[in-house]
Amino acid sequence: MSHTPFTHLHLHTQYSLLDGEIRLKDLFDKAKAFQLPALAMTDHGNLFGTVEFYKQARQNGIKPIIGCEVYVAPESRFQKESQPHQENAFHLVLLCEDEKGYRNLVRLVTLAYFEGFYYKPRIDRELLKKHHQGLIAMSACLHGEIPYFLLKGEVERAMAVARELAEIFEDRFYLELQKNGIPEQEMVNKGLIEIHRELRIPLVATNDCHYLNREDARAHDVLLCIQTGKTVKDPNRLKFSTDELYVKSPEEMAELFADQPEAVANTLKIAERCNLELSFGQTYLPRYSPPDGETMDGYLRKEARAGLEKRLAAMEEMDPAFPPSRRDRYWERLEKELEVITSTGFSGYFLVVADYVRFAKGKGIAVGPGRGSGAGSLVAYALEITDVDPLAYGLIFERFLNVERKELPDIDVDFCVERRDEVLKYIVEKYGQDHVAQIITFGKMQARAVIRDVGRALEIPYGEVDKIAKLVPSVLNITLSEALEMEPRLKELKETNPTVQELWTIAEALEGLPRHASTHAAGVIIAPHPIHETVPLYKGPKGEILTQFEMKSVQDMGLIKFDLLGLNNLTIIQYALQKIEETRGIRLDLSRLSLDDPATYELLARGDTTGVFQLESAGMKKLLIDSRPRNFEDLIALNALYRPGPLNSGMVNDYIRRKHGEVPVEYPHPLLEEILKETMGIIVYQEQVMQIAALLADYTMGEADTLRKAMGKKIPEVMAKQRSRFLEGAKKKNIDPQKAEDIFDKMEKFGGYGFNKSHSTAYALISYRTAYLKAHYPLEFMVALMTSKMGDSAEITKCITECREKGIVVLPPDVNLSDLDFTIVEDKIRFGLAAVKNVGTAAIESIIEARNQGGPFRSLIDFCLRVDLRRVNRRVIESLIKCGAFDSLGMARARLMAFLSEALEIGQRSQKEREENQFSLFDLAGAGELSPPEVTPPPVEEWKEGQKLAYEKEILGFYITGHPLTRYEETLQDLKVVEIQDLSEMEEKTEVRLAGLATGLKETLSKKGERMAFVNLEDLSGICEVVVFPTVFKQCEGHLKSEQPLWIFGKVGKDEKGIKVLAEEILPLAEVEEKRARQALLKIKVGDLSRPQMMELKEVLTSHPGPCPVRIVASLPDESQVLLDLPESLTVNPSYRLRREIKGFPGRPELEVIFADPPRREGNGEQRRRLKNNGRGGR
Repeated sequence: MSHTPFTHLHLHTQYSLLDGEIRLKDLFDKAKAFQLPALAMTDHGNLFGTVEFYKQARQNGIKPIIGCEVYVAPESRFQKESQPHQENAFHLVLLCEDEKGYRNLVRLVTLAYFEGFYYKPRIDRELLKKHHQGLIAMSACLHGEIPYFLLKGEVERAMAVARELAEIFEDRFYLELQKNGIPEQEMVNKGLIEIHRELRIPLVATNDCHYLNREDARAHDVLLCIQTGKTVKDPNRLKFSTDELYVKSPEEMAELFADQPEAVANTLKIAERCNLELSFGQTYLPRYSPPDGETMDGYLRKEARAGLEKRLAAMEEMDPAFPPSRRDRYWERLEKELEVITSTGFSGYFLVVADYVRFAKGKGIAVGPGRGSGAGSLVAYALEITDVDPLAYGLIFERFLNVERKELPDIDVDFCVERRDEVLKYIVEKYGQDHVAQIITFGKMQARAVIRDVGRALEIPYGEVDKIAKLVPSVLNITLSEALEMEPRLKELKETNPTVQELWTIAEALEGLPRHASTHAAGVIIAPHPIHETVPLYKGPKGEILTQFEMKSVQDMGLIKFDLLGLNNLTIIQYALQKIEETRGIRLDLSRLSLDDPATYELLARGDTTGVFQLESAGMKKLLIDSRPRNFEDLIALNALYRPGPLNSGMVNDYIRRKHGEVPVEYPHPLLEEILKETMGIIVYQEQVMQIAALLADYTMGEADTLRKAMGKKIPEVMAKQRSRFLEGAKKKNIDPQKAEDIFDKMEKFGGYGFNKSHSTAYALISYRTAYLKAHYPLEFMVALMTSKMGDSAEITKCITECREKGIVVLPPDVNLSDLDFTIVEDKIRFGLAAVKNVGTAAIESIIEARNQGGPFRSLIDFCLRVDLRRVNRRVIESLIKCGAFDSLGMARARLMAFLSEALEIGQRSQKEREENQFSLFDLAGAGELSPPEVTPPPVEEWKEGQKLAYEKEILGFYITGHPLTRYEETLQDLKVVEIQDLSEMEEKTEVRLAGLATGLKETLSKKGERMAFVNLEDLSGICEVVVFPTVFKQCEGHLKSEQPLWIFGKVGKDEKGIKVLAEEILPLAEVEEKRARQALLKIKVGDLSRPQMMELKEVLTSHPGPCPVRIVASLPDESQVLLDLPESLTVNPSYRLRREIKGFPGRPELEVIFADPPRREGNGEQRRRLKNNGRGGR
């Protein structure tokens, strides 16, 4: 291919975050079309895209030039104060000539973040002088230092800077000419040519490319607005006054620089000098130091053998009948694994992981029993990296590591989420700060987010943008083009509304671009040398050290990733174990827990799994109830089966029916019974695919692992080869060819859904342990669960409901009795103060310190005198009053609130005097020895119950001392209302009546563009989603936005995301009481009421007028009844108030109300169809 005499050396890819709009694939397509011989990447201040750019360039036959447009501090990089009339940083383009240049550039951009960061990552001249070798420098755009002084008319200063840079870089410094239609650039070009003539510094032509095509300039302008938080109409925003910063053809550049042809020719001269070769495929394992005299392999063998002996001794202790022959199987497997590990050079990897796991366990940090395919390794089990016995559950080592698959092992370890950082700190201290880094990841502009970002920049009203964004279906990683296909209303809006059309066009142009850098949730690099010698580093927002390359690129560069994950459920387990030891004196060792505990399986079989790891969704609860697990193998299978593939394929129903003997268990071949028996003849696990291939077609386990991966990826040509290999192997083992075809078809079908059994087993163990704790120690388990959910009011509400069902009393927060977290007090749970809104840790610490020093608070004044009012401010105390945390002081909340200002004034005055050494008598006596001043709070009427509950909801996120529904208890019984928690047991399409409070209303548009809504309904038992279609929404919109309890009639709907109710009618509960009551039955006993009392009862009925007729049901001493219909003048509104007044009479008469059934509506089927087609309605 002939190449053109120009290439682009100043170009910003998508990794110039929210500035560069050039995607790499599109860039190289265009570069090939232009026949460019080479291409440079020069992102702002970073090397994020280096490996990706390098590899794609090579794949396209283009020489990659790795560079960066760095920021240079005007003086020292350590000077971080803005100087008047001076820039904080100037631009300079640096390009790598060779490996030396690459290493220097990596060092420069790393130090820019860690030493020079001030608004931007900056270097300085000191660093340039140290790290210039192998780098070519160009004077950059108008933000370069030389152009800056030229624009100010300070030619001599510009000349001095040019001379200095030429001295640093010698013959590797170029003056950068650009012709982009910016008037200031033309002025600068003249000055640059003058410097060139004066100092003989060569010129180079660039275009400072920020977007691919001229027509992308508008989208790029919006991108800049997103970066700066401005709108396109803001006159003071950052804006490029040109549309010329695109990837121009060589012909365009040659024409532009016809007067300076050497500047164009120099682009190729520079490209010829740049010959960086990045090497991939090497592996840099961290240096683990075994004890003196030990080799790495020898030490691993020694540790693994000792660990296995310890494990076997524990097994024999728990099972006296443990046969010696089983020991032999373990030792044989261990030696086989050790041979593979040592021959592949991964002994150090295992020792490193074992070391930090041992550290965590030694410090009492909860560690998960295993994760991923690593749970299939006996060596990992022997080293106590995992707690899963792979032989007991048929887990395959080759699924994790085998000689035929030359890949790095990957042992993921879960730690207590609150203490993961301690493990990370240990690793840093052991291997050195410059040898350890976390991995960067990039948040992208996904479909809904980019619509909102672009809408904000274009100043489209929020409501309009919100509606458009919500029409994008809730599908993971959905693209805008897919949304347009799936949602006709979006297509219609785009075609009929010019504003939406522009929004959509720009959003599509920006979709998928990286938006910001963040930290990978688990990945940690441990290197044998300083990491900055291989990859550049980035400083995270909390000071964390991150690689500038994302995970795949880091691994391409040969660095080893270790996954340390934070798992909240381990924190829950750990906290529960602490509470069990505190309250009962029992120290549980979960690693020695029996896995056949009947109470645990009873809990699982009834779906009582709120809070149980991976088993608490409505769908999983139903699966547990339907399948009724009886042993640990059942639990492993359910963990693997509860995924979209198996659920949608019918595998799950088939498994359950076979398990309960409703249909016979059949095997694809008699030889497969041993492999498939535990899963009822169904292929559930990837490991089963591997075992079948080995048994029937004589695959080695390494080959079987290749087959397993091929089935997951479903690449036709690879699968064709595997089919041929399988059939050939089966033929040699005398398997009928047609039967072999059928078995391979089944493997291909179910293998695609197959799950990693090692992972499923390890996570089933966490599920079992949490279920065991819940079954045997419900109080401690719930305290741990609630502490972990602090701050999530919906989850805490669920927990409180769970406690009520189990007869566990939850006490409200109390300034005298509550600690930071939830605590156990006399078999009850006391609320933690950290769960109270607006009350921070500093305030709680002050309250507890004062309480510990001076005993319980006796009054609000006492409280204000003793706590540190700098930490415990008015807002904190108001929140504590509103949620009832001062109730134990014996004063009404309204009076406390009315008196707060005076109490604060007294407290603040006293604390100020103390600070100024003007001690009052109270201070001199010491806290608790003299009573605080006696000031009587003003008499104020207490808040009504509704107001009290509303404040509780505001401050805690839920009701704790009562619930707005409680007063309606009898009405709800008469209305035949079901509790939300019971919906999971109902069949789809069952008619239900619910009552509760509407929370979380989300409006959207139906396919016809009509307004509809999704609303969360909360009752005393839980929360469920209610779908309100347009017809119903029109009638009830006002009710949904009110705070009054609602009555809902509808039908149960179910999908993979859980249970919902499709509403057919929604009314305020008070209105239903009055207007739907057909008859009120007043039940009294003759003789209980005197004549005057009967007259009083009549007065009560009269004071509650309404349309409902009353029938007296009078019970006689002989147990017969007399019925008496009262006249129309005594019809009533049978509200909860009337019921309450009637119950106050002797004998406690009852009022039972018969309500009319809801009217039948047409069109329910259409509503259901719309729901199905609408998914989640574009929420």
